[in-house]
Amino acid sequence: MIMDTLESAFKSLSIARRLQPSEATYILELSCASSGSDVLAVCCSNHSVRLHSRETLRQVGDFQGHTAPVCGVRFSHLSPHQLFTGSADGTLRCWDVRRPGSDATQVFRSDPTHSYCSFDVSCNDRVLCAGTEQVREDSFLVFWDARMVQGGGEMGRLLGVYSESHSDDITTVKFHPRLVDRLASGATDGLVNVFDLSLGGEEDALVTTCNCNSSASSLSWTGKDLDQLLCLTHDEGLHLWDVAHPDGDDTLTLLSSADARTLVQLPDGASLEYFVGGTWLSDEERILLVGGSNHGELHLLDCSGRGLRLIKSLKGGHSATVRCFQWDAISHSLLTGGEDGQLLLWKAGAEEISVGKKDSLKSISSMQLKTKAHRKQVVQKDRSKPA
Repeated sequence: MIMDTLESAFKSLSIARRLQPSEATYILELSCASSGSDVLAVCCSNHSVRLHSRETLRQVGDFQGHTAPVCGVRFSHLSPHQLFTGSADGTLRCWDVRRPGSDATQVFRSDPTHSYCSFDVSCNDRVLCAGTEQVREDSFLVFWDARMVQGGGEMGRLLGVYSESHSDDITTVKFHPRLVDRLASGATDGLVNVFDLSLGGEEDALVTTCNCNSSASSLSWTGKDLDQLLCLTHDEGLHLWDVAHPDGDDTLTLLSSADARTLVQLPDGASLEYFVGGTWLSDEERILLVGGSNHGELHLLDCSGRGLRLIKSLKGGHSATVRCFQWDAISHSLLTGGEDGQLLLWKAGAEEISVGKKDSLKSISSMQLKTKAHRKQVVQKDRSKPA
């Protein structure tokens, strides 16, 4: 019954609000506080982090400070006022969203040679982990104590690094939504690793390794007990693994496709050219996958071990590649942002209210920004499960 309600909500989605870009910047990623705040944060291709009203989309402030591309933005799980960002400038930063325009409350650094291309924060907000670009022959998972240093210091406490598990840029790290010590990481070396940080050093903490045979783009914890791992790759592959028993003989592959675009046939000649990402809908116990076309059309897909099924195509919104989305299960609304600089709020049965400039931008060629990061040639490396 719940799924029927959700399907109805998806099928009646239309644009409720549209924020037109005021400058030629891509929207790369977005994050909403879990509760207690109306603030939405987006990271942009000009290295800034903007704050918007979640309901009206109007900009309410921004943060400047990063000096290189921002690789992600995450709200604290426990405080709606704390926002974390990571950047290729070699810093992770914590901001107070009640003070737009202020300096970061904390700055996290490691070795000066480290450039971060992914990060996440544990579900209890105690640990930050960042994945680095390849440094000579090595790539690193860097860990910090994320709790505020006494006196609001500049440098968060460095807990240590893992250096043996990946051999190329670590493009995605994802803490488990409930288990504080469980972490997954993926890289352009084609490996997806699952760690139990409570087991000590890197060799002991690495509990299983899966091979996606390509460059990992994103990871999501899914499944009724959140013991499945969804991996999307930079060349549109999709892999769904059961990692409930990482100490077993093998991980169980529930679904695997080197090009998952072939798993679904779209009507009316519509094209599925890339995947934006996937998320677990806990109430409905389903995976929502969002794909799109390079001219901005979006496709909402149901993903199961049997394959992909189209739920709804969304047209008339974006005019270029969509880079990020977030589904709000409470309000049954969808937020999307992309390379046309637009921020869109989709709601069931809504009528559009435009916010900001009236003229929409096509793909912003002046940015000279790659459509997808880390599309480097991947050298396949076979890796057996650690003993």
